[in-house]
Amino acid sequence: MNSEEEFYDAETGLESDDSCEQSFKDAQVSKSASQENGLWQRRKTLPAEMVSRNNFSVWNILKKCIGMELSKIAMPVVFNEPLSFLQRISEYMEHTHLIHKACSLSDSVDRMQVVAAFAVSAVASQWERTGKPFNPLLGETYELIREDEGYRLISEQVSHHPPISAFHAESLKQEFAFHGSIYPKLKFWGKSIEAEPKGTMTLELLKHKEAYTWMNPMCCVHNVILGKLWIEQYGTVEILNHSTGDKCVLNFKSCGMFGKELHKVEGFIQDKSKKKLRVIYGKWTECMYSVDPKVYETHKKSDKKSGGESKKTKRENSCEEDDSDDVPEIQETVTVIPGSALLWRITPRPPHSAQMYNFTSFAMTLNELEPGTEKLLPPTDCRLRPDIRAMENGDIDRASSEKERLEEKQRAARKERSRDEEEWSTRWFHLGTNPHTEAEDWLYRGGYFDRNYSDCPNIY
Repeated sequence: MNSEEEFYDAETGLESDDSCEQSFKDAQVSKSASQENGLWQRRKTLPAEMVSRNNFSVWNILKKCIGMELSKIAMPVVFNEPLSFLQRISEYMEHTHLIHKACSLSDSVDRMQVVAAFAVSAVASQWERTGKPFNPLLGETYELIREDEGYRLISEQVSHHPPISAFHAESLKQEFAFHGSIYPKLKFWGKSIEAEPKGTMTLELLKHKEAYTWMNPMCCVHNVILGKLWIEQYGTVEILNHSTGDKCVLNFKSCGMFGKELHKVEGFIQDKSKKKLRVIYGKWTECMYSVDPKVYETHKKSDKKSGGESKKTKRENSCEEDDSDDVPEIQETVTVIPGSALLWRITPRPPHSAQMYNFTSFAMTLNELEPGTEKLLPPTDCRLRPDIRAMENGDIDRASSEKERLEEKQRAARKERSRDEEEWSTRWFHLGTNPHTEAEDWLYRGGYFDRNYSDCPNIY
């Protein structure tokens, strides 16, 4: 049996009515099921294709910024994608079926491995997404309600310097809550940009009275000056179950000298006495599996004897120490170890994705104004931002002028608050203490979906 056959024939190990994996066709059906008897369906494309960046030089902007933090550097709008960072955060929810799956499982280790798959899936949309999302304006918000997927989400830009985005998603049936705050630190290293998504993710499975926390891996965009852009994610992600003490340690591997480790994720689940319970492996761009640790070790030993594992070159600080940013040759798909359970498989992107900022089908819908939605939204929702809307429609000149206008309006408002000695007040989140980590965190104060937005600022 070849690796492709093994990929499709692997045991799921988690039988239920709701599969952890979905084919592209199944995903499309499930995501439009609530509209199948009506006239409206979510869009499958953007209004206009992305504008070519070939005539623009990012080097003229970044050449004085080597080693610097980039949050205060203004970039031409052509290097953006037509989404706010708040909308980009909502892409964590693309594979919400994994959270529902975890809620349905009775065994805590089974729940942990599906939560681990969700943590990996939450960053999968970044694959080949080389456009920069728009920086949210202070007070900007974004809501996402998906009745077909059983959740709703609210996010808010709670700080401008440093830029901090807070979000809170909850099950419509009170099964889970998923929340966190993110401070994306960006650094330029000469040929690459490194993104450190500082902030803790918290997933609460309410029926099981469990809380899981983790921090996302580092992300690096290579060849920002010359050559083909490519992305890798690397670093150690530790997922802790605060109720049982179980921990999942995932190693997002940097590509290595010959690209053999590109996109690979390997790790294990251990109990509070550090006994290994399951091994997790796969690629964040493709799929994730789990297998018994003894089976995994036996397979590794056999693989080494047969010469299947070559000498590896360790490279921890991938962006900072990179000598060559050539695009690594894509290696063969994940080799499935017999007896493995398939936890998650990525939903294929639509065939026109490359002309649409490499968006997933899910991302295509995020800036769409559903019929009747505009009158319900607060004036701060980023679907109402004129610069993002103009870029989505292919009008780069207007997008650029509107972006400059909004940034100047934000600077003027900040100066006015400083002159009047006024502090900015967040609407939907407050700075408090995460009850599970006991660390400072931005927490949802509630009330957003009561639809009383009379005190929302005019930021656009």
